Amino acid sequence: MITVMVLDRESGKLEIGKDPKTISELCADEKNVVWVDVLRATEDDYAMLAEEFRFHPLALEDCRNAHQRPKIDEYKGYYFMVLYEASIVGKRKSLELNELNLFLGTNYLVTIHRNPLRAVDTAARLWPEWDERVTSGAGLLAYLLIDATIDEYMPLLDDMSDRIDDIEDAIFESFDPDAIRDIFLIKKQLLYLRRTVVPLRDVFNTLLRREQPIFPREIHVYFQDVFDHVIRVADLIDTLREMLVSTMDAYLSLSGNRMNVVMKRLTSISTILMSMTLIAGIYGMNFEFMPELKWHYGYVGSLLSMAVVGIAIYFYLRYIDWL
Repeated sequence: MITVMVLDRESGKLEIGKDPKTISELCADEKNVVWVDVLRATEDDYAMLAEEFRFHPLALEDCRNAHQRPKIDEYKGYYFMVLYEASIVGKRKSLELNELNLFLGTNYLVTIHRNPLRAVDTAARLWPEWDERVTSGAGLLAYLLIDATIDEYMPLLDDMSDRIDDIEDAIFESFDPDAIRDIFLIKKQLLYLRRTVVPLRDVFNTLLRREQPIFPREIHVYFQDVFDHVIRVADLIDTLREMLVSTMDAYLSLSGNRMNVVMKRLTSISTILMSMTLIAGIYGMNFEFMPELKWHYGYVGSLLSMAVVGIAIYFYLRYIDWL
């Protein structure tokens, strides 16, 4: 599905639903800023984009093949970018990464994605409201879209931070054995997030440091703002990974301590039973000539001796803090 939106920079009027076959004519008018949003692109859609914009076949091939690394490629007259929108879905807190491909030119922006994205809706809502639209062209639109995408990471990481705090409480208060499963789940999610965020630093370094006639200099301050957000998100991811490592160490330490306590108690119980069994074993031998064998109170005496020995060892083990 292709949605064409055109903003007249002179009047500020936004038109939605223009005919995709008129894209090249709309882009030829310098007063227009054209946004082409493609959801679940087909081969016919790719053919249309190649015809209307003359995009490089390698860039279109990257759009066809999902799971590209976040990057930016510079072509004549436009940039091709890949980034991801992240969200937590379902009761199991699964991480969902949705790829977003952008073709960014002087007065046009083309977005291609397989699933509906919140950032696209946010950018479409904010775009007509910004006064800077008159001079910024497609650069401001790209900023709104990319900034909305990056900002989605912050509440997601805050949720992960809360989950880590809950895991720590579960470990130290009641030692939940299932906490290790949650630890590895969050660790895996943070790894995926880091793979999608850290390369964006190079992307915005490219946008900020290269000579780019596509955008006016005034738009750089907006991309610098997004770059700062990316650095903040990357630092927060690293911080959460360190917290998770500490939480895992605490889990393993407490698990080892609990195992030591169990082994000490089992050893103590075995020691008590072995001492009592020794007495029972001695008086259970069937020798004919054996002291106290014919004693009238032998049975009671053996039981009492076993009880005295067991109780004595028990209090001794309590004294040395083994029980």
